[in-house]
Order: sequence, then C-alpha cells, then structure tokens
Amino acid sequence: MRQAILQSHEHYEIIEEYPKDKYLPSYLVYSEYQGDIFHILFAVDLEGANVRIVTAYRPNPEEWEEGFRKRRNIS
Repeated sequence: MRQAILQSHEHYEIIEEYPKDKYLPSYLVYSEYQGDIFHILFAVDLEGANVRIVTAYRPNPEEWEEGFRKRRNIS
C-alpha cells in the first residue's frame, strides 16, 4: 500500500474534510493506483508544516456509492 500511496499523488481527490478533527484537521482522499481504488486519511499539521497518514484502506462498496467518492445514506 505504501507504494500505491506515494505513486498515486496525481490522482488525489479530497472527498471529505474534517477541519475540527480531534488532534489535527484531516482530509479523506480518494486515489487510484494500477486500477486499485483506495482512500487515505491525512492529518495536516500546518504549524509544523507536515502531513501525516492516519490510515489507508480499500472502500467497502456497501458503504460507498458507485465511484467511491460519496458515502451511502445508511439511515
């Protein structure tokens, strides 16, 4: 997954923003690498000028609409 994250930066698309996340503002990013779709959660430390990867995963089709850019309304 590390290689996919590093080499797919051209495909990054912010799909959700969490500006008031617990520790740092964070962003859920959609990306693709060699036909594989995945999401990356980045925490952004603007004062320290760095970005942290919190997690990366392959989205569950039951939780995401087609295209994996918008969550399904499960209520």
